[in-house]
Amino acid sequence: MPLRHFLTTQDWSRAELDALLARAAAFKRSRIGRELAGKSIALLFFNSSMRTRTSFELGAYQLGGHAVVLQPGKDAWPIEFAAGAVMDGEAEEHVAEVARVLSRYVDLIGVRAFPGFRDWAVDREDRVLRAFAQYASVPVINLETITHPMQELAHVMALAEHFGTTDLRGRKYVLTWTYHPKPLNTAVANSALLIATRYGMDVTLLCPTPEYVLDQRYLEAARRNAAEHGGSLAISHDLEAAYRGAHVVYAKSWGALPYFGRWDEERPIREKYRNFIVDKAKMALTDGAVFSHCLPLRRNVKATDEVMDSSACIAIDEAENRLHVQKAVMAALVSGDEATAGG
Repeated sequence: MPLRHFLTTQDWSRAELDALLARAAAFKRSRIGRELAGKSIALLFFNSSMRTRTSFELGAYQLGGHAVVLQPGKDAWPIEFAAGAVMDGEAEEHVAEVARVLSRYVDLIGVRAFPGFRDWAVDREDRVLRAFAQYASVPVINLETITHPMQELAHVMALAEHFGTTDLRGRKYVLTWTYHPKPLNTAVANSALLIATRYGMDVTLLCPTPEYVLDQRYLEAARRNAAEHGGSLAISHDLEAAYRGAHVVYAKSWGALPYFGRWDEERPIREKYRNFIVDKAKMALTDGAVFSHCLPLRRNVKATDEVMDSSACIAIDEAENRLHVQKAVMAALVSGDEATAGG
């Protein structure tokens, strides 16, 4: 059987994703298992983490496995990723050796590596994650790079729990940009587009100006998903029209790609749109929508206390679900039986 990674949900069929969600639901009902007994995972964090690190370490432990956390450049050697590099700089070893050596030690490798925020043409290639997948001889899991597939699964699981079904067709889904004092990664926004259209929802990408529209790669994939699964994709810059009648509001801040690496030029543009905060007045326009966010969230900047503390907010449920979906993915990958992961 060819080596299977979990780099993006787009590589997995809808049936396989449903099976993962079913297994995650089973883990939520009964957390302790032996699916990873005698198995191990190396978790490489090139960026900071709270939920991802905690949930993966605990998930491995709860299934009888062991997680080793590494922070290259801090408690592990700095790594070079360029092919043919003359390594006379900071990096002490090449990913070709790192991935292959770790593959001799562990059964899974997880990688968290945010963009460098200097050149989107380079960052969109996802070189760190792809290099590990290229050289590793064990499955590689995306812990968040330029997409965040684990958050996708946790998000759709929370929606299925709320609506009582994974058949989310006909739901109006608003992915809204929000103000943040810093330009952030587009990963969660990219992933929200992918998973919402994969599950057949009518998705509106709401952002202040065309400069904040996401990469065409994800827009095109979302349109294909919508065509295949019965949903739709629209782009809006009209707050009231986008919110009106929505069933789901998902908030995230991200940087404008035309200004990628030139944040001083973007800053005065984003400062004009603090009104994109999710508040009671906007939620009142919806059709009783649920609200969520991947966390961390700056209260009263991205969403008000009133929204975060309301019964409509399912962000904590979504965060909890990270633990369960990640266990499902790890168990499926070590068993090599993804298609029946829910059985």
